[in-house]
Amino acid sequence: MNSRALEKIGLPSALVPLAKQLVAEARRAGVGQQEIRGQLAALVSAPEQCTADPHFGRLARDLVQQRAAGTPSFSPRRDPAPWRQWGSDIDEQALGQMRQAVQLPVAVAAALMPDAHVGYGLPIGGVLATANAVVPYAVGVDIACRMKLSVLDLPTGWLQSKRDRLARALEVETRFGIGAEFGRRGDPQATPPREHPVLDEDWTVSPITLRHRDKARLQLGTSGSGNHFVEFGTLSVDAAQARALGLAGAGVFLALLSHSGSRGTGASVCDHYSRLAMTLCPGLPRELRQLAWLPLDSPAGQEYWRAMNLMGRYAAANHAVIHRQIVRHLGAEVILDIENHHNFAWEEEHQIDGVAQRLIVHRKGATPAGAGILGIIPGSMAAPGFIVRGRGVAASLHSASHGAGRKMSRTQARQSFRWPQVRAELSQQGVDLLSAGIDEVPLAYKDIHAVMAAQADLVETLGRFDPRLVKMAPEGEKAED
Repeated sequence: MNSRALEKIGLPSALVPLAKQLVAEARRAGVGQQEIRGQLAALVSAPEQCTADPHFGRLARDLVQQRAAGTPSFSPRRDPAPWRQWGSDIDEQALGQMRQAVQLPVAVAAALMPDAHVGYGLPIGGVLATANAVVPYAVGVDIACRMKLSVLDLPTGWLQSKRDRLARALEVETRFGIGAEFGRRGDPQATPPREHPVLDEDWTVSPITLRHRDKARLQLGTSGSGNHFVEFGTLSVDAAQARALGLAGAGVFLALLSHSGSRGTGASVCDHYSRLAMTLCPGLPRELRQLAWLPLDSPAGQEYWRAMNLMGRYAAANHAVIHRQIVRHLGAEVILDIENHHNFAWEEEHQIDGVAQRLIVHRKGATPAGAGILGIIPGSMAAPGFIVRGRGVAASLHSASHGAGRKMSRTQARQSFRWPQVRAELSQQGVDLLSAGIDEVPLAYKDIHAVMAAQADLVETLGRFDPRLVKMAPEGEKAED
């Protein structure tokens, strides 16, 4: 059955892709076309009576959720929600996305970080606070993408004298690329899947997480593609910074830094609930469809919220496994551990016009920067990153940038640079690159020093990390960040 036939039966367009998948599975199981058509007609008429159907139960449950959540109509705010911008090097398309976001009837306040660039719906680097609503695309595709830094008790001289040992640890203890996993089926030589208590949690919080639990198990400890990386470098701190971080004293330390998120399962959660939100917000104009929201107190909103939080814990476990395996491989000890995440929504209290309100704060490519909160803001493969401590600025909704931010699209970067030129520059800067796509070269990113200067009122710098041995997904991998 094609999309038109399924919509003619009465299925919402957002559920048509799932319906087509289930129809194909039913046909392979020997169910006839006429029987399928009859089952789908009955499902549309009374989905609550079909939730246990062996072929179309998932579709029935999704339809029940849609109808229970209602269909809020779109009526823009009389005045845009207040928002403030940090930094001036932001493209007009990203600014336009923010101006649209603050028109949402559920929008309360917003902020735009200096690393901002165009994204899906909300710009990357955008912060959006809403009232009783969660916007899946304002969270992002890679739910709970994170940074994690481990300072090791190994000498920095290892970057030269033990270079091959460090490189080997990166090569064997994580995987890169779309679909990367451990314990690949049918491969008797494959490394067994990694283990972590997150896999023992309740994955039935959403039919999407339940369906993809096996994939999540195989992808645990992997790093994906796009701008995701695992790298060794040096962390430099002065005496005051060392005291603030709990280190024994000033100096230069060997450190491990990683950036990745919730992998394929998180992307599937985003895709499903974004489509569901679009169905439940039918009156949204085209330019706002990717900002469709789910009422937080609706069944669909609660289901997404639980799935998003599970993906947050899974992303944290993903980094924990990567660092655990690499540290064990090297026989090292961790003397400082810092991490933070972005691409997430938090329920927080903020003062809006002098009134305390409980809001849902979406940080899409933005780092939490509440007073005293530690975070990591990376640059690029050849630019430093920084350990920061938040200052808790109300106007930024307690947020800061999550990196340098792209100044050039991936297509532009691929057209503009060639590896001989890039590798010569990396060598001059003391960076040893194991693998990466040409669209991740340093000149595709904004100047991290300018970005940090633009948000000096948002965060205090407590240390500088300089990349030295870098691994990303190899050339030719499609970006999934």
